[in-house]
Amino acid sequence: MDDHQVVRPGEMGSREAIDQAAAARGLRPRHIDLNGQFRNGGSRAYEQWVLRLLQLADEPATEWADERTFRVQVVGSPQQMEDLLGTKEAQHLTARITAGFCWRWSDPRRGRLVDDITIGSWHKPWNLRGESRLDGVPPSWLWATDPEGFGQVGCIYTAQGFEYDWNGVILGDDLVWRQGRWIANPRASRDPTLSSTDSATFFRLVRNTYKVLLTRGMSGTLLYSTDPETQARLRQLVPAAGVAEPGPPTPIQQPT
Repeated sequence: MDDHQVVRPGEMGSREAIDQAAAARGLRPRHIDLNGQFRNGGSRAYEQWVLRLLQLADEPATEWADERTFRVQVVGSPQQMEDLLGTKEAQHLTARITAGFCWRWSDPRRGRLVDDITIGSWHKPWNLRGESRLDGVPPSWLWATDPEGFGQVGCIYTAQGFEYDWNGVILGDDLVWRQGRWIANPRASRDPTLSSTDSATFFRLVRNTYKVLLTRGMSGTLLYSTDPETQARLRQLVPAAGVAEPGPPTPIQQPT
């Protein structure tokens, strides 16, 4: 279970909800911590770093230090992100770009996807929402695995549940860093499922959304924020470095 993967209002399955349901039936649940995990190259450190980064953990955020099996880099533009990930694709590795739901998601026009995501001179379409291939574009359920999926940007409802070797994440203006803390900006969101939520719920769900997006990569993650202050915060926490190739995976400690 991961309480921080709840990204829609009304989703059930939190530890607190299960505890309450058990107590109402006179049952006492037993919690087991599964320390071993296979996402992010098995990096428990990166998982904790993301939780601290988004203030989803009690501990303060810390500077990231690359591991032998996992790399993190802040890029200067979406174009740089695409170029770096493109080199991974050329090496027959899977690489995808995802983004916060801060741009409208148009239906195809005249048989082609619409470049809804525009950041400066860089523009890209969201992935296809339909279940049928469109002019070489894979359906949403194949976006993460079909080689043609690299040309589109995935959102939370497409990327959740998938992994790929290299992960690019664009943080939009729906979550920005101000005066030592995160501030949610519902007006920047284009997610229809969050349009009627209260401010506290939106703040919780938007951070969960980025937590999910940030933990899709198996070998590395590239970060970029459309907000200058947030981008400066990311650069503060991630020392400048090149995207090196990860070494062979280290054995993952199994839970006891």
